[in-house]
Parts: sequence; structure tokens; C-alpha cells
Amino acid sequence: MDWKEFVAKTVDEAITLAMLELGTTADNLEYEVIEKESSGFLGMFSKPARIKVKQKMTVENIAKDFLEKVFNAMAIEANVDLTYDEDNSLMDINLEGEEMGILIGKRGQTLDSLQYLVSLVINKNNDSYIKVKLDTENYRERRKETLENLAKNIAYKVKRTRKAVTLEPMNPYERRIIHSSLQNDKFVETHSEGEEPYRKVVINYKKSNRDSRPYKSNKDYNRNYSRDYKKDYKAYRESKEKQISTENL
Repeated sequence: MDWKEFVAKTVDEAITLAMLELGTTADNLEYEVIEKESSGFLGMFSKPARIKVKQKMTVENIAKDFLEKVFNAMAIEANVDLTYDEDNSLMDINLEGEEMGILIGKRGQTLDSLQYLVSLVINKNNDSYIKVKLDTENYRERRKETLENLAKNIAYKVKRTRKAVTLEPMNPYERRIIHSSLQNDKFVETHSEGEEPYRKVVINYKKSNRDSRPYKSNKDYNRNYSRDYKKDYKAYRESKEKQISTENL
């Protein structure tokens, strides 16, 4: 972050102005006194204090400064709400603004790219790895629900047809959602194949199922049962009529 100059009657007042403008506390500031205040002769010709200030380079400031520079380059106004859980090495960033659709991108690709870049920036010279979660307009949760529904619908198709289905390429986070959604399903199993960034999830019908018949819904079962019952009953009637006819000879 670049140095900024502040002028006030005293050094303390100049520091207070810096804290208000930068939205932080004195502990997070570095400052140098350019010129101390001077009262002058009999209070006349007094001079104000001049200082230059910049924020200390904490991981929070590094992340926020990087994102603000990106948004300025994109001509996008966005507010960065950031919290850092040092104990769990987790940084949670939420973006707010009127043009968040641009930052989300197709299937969240732009949002994922921003998250990846922030992670690179803050972990560049950091001893321990900090995990970054970047979100806006609750997109992550909405995307999670969409993928969970997709997993269930595709699994139903696989159960009916007993044919594997390969999904579109997904990032590791989204692939984990698919795997997790179906991990307790006794009829299907999942695995990933391919290389990043084109790695895909494949949903297979389990070969180890004791019941080798295709999966059927109750509706299919009732319809097939009714058709089979009529067929068997017709054969039974024909055999009975043939038996009666033979006895009457």
C-alpha cells in the first residue's frame, strides 16, 4: 500500500484522520512525521503537523489491497468484507456491489479464478497455508444446492439404465459435492477421471449389487407387474379351458 499524507493541528490528530479515512486502528498503521506542529510566536504563525501513513502489510490488508486493485482495473465498484480466522488458517471474503454477476462469471469460473489469485498472493511469503473462501450473493451455497440436485437426478438415470454418465468438467470443490452427495447411495458409485482443468466426475451403476435387475421406480414396478399378471392369468385360463375340454372327451 502506498504512503498517504495527512495534515492536522497535531500529530495525534493527523493519526486520527488517517485511522478514519483508512478504516483501521493505530496498531495497523505505519507512520512517519514529516513536520511537527509549531505554535509560533505568541500563538501566531503556527504550523500544522504533517505525517505520511500506510497500513501495515497483514494478510488481511494484502488480500484487500489486491482485490481493490483488481476491481479498479475492471472499473467495478465492490465492497470487500473480510474476516480472518488465524487459529484455523481460514480467510472468508464476501464481495458486495451492483455488478456481482460479472465477478461470478459462467458457472462461477471468474469467482474461482479470483479466489485462486487471492490465495496465491497471501500465501506467497507465508509460513503456513491459509485457505481462502471468496463468495458473493451467496453463490457458493446456491451452486451447492444445484449440484446436489444434479447428482441425484443423474444417479436416478444411472439406476434405470445401468449405464455410466460422465458430467461436465468441474473444479475440485464442485467434484467433492457430487461425490459427497452420492457416497451413501447403495446403487451407484462415483470417481473422477481426466486432467485438470478438464477433470470430470463419472457416475456408475454398482456391479456389486445383489439384485442384478435394472433399478425401477414404484411406478415402473406397478406397471410391469400389472402387465405380467394379465399375461400369466391369460395363460392360466387357456390351460384350464384346455383341461376341461380334455375331460369332456
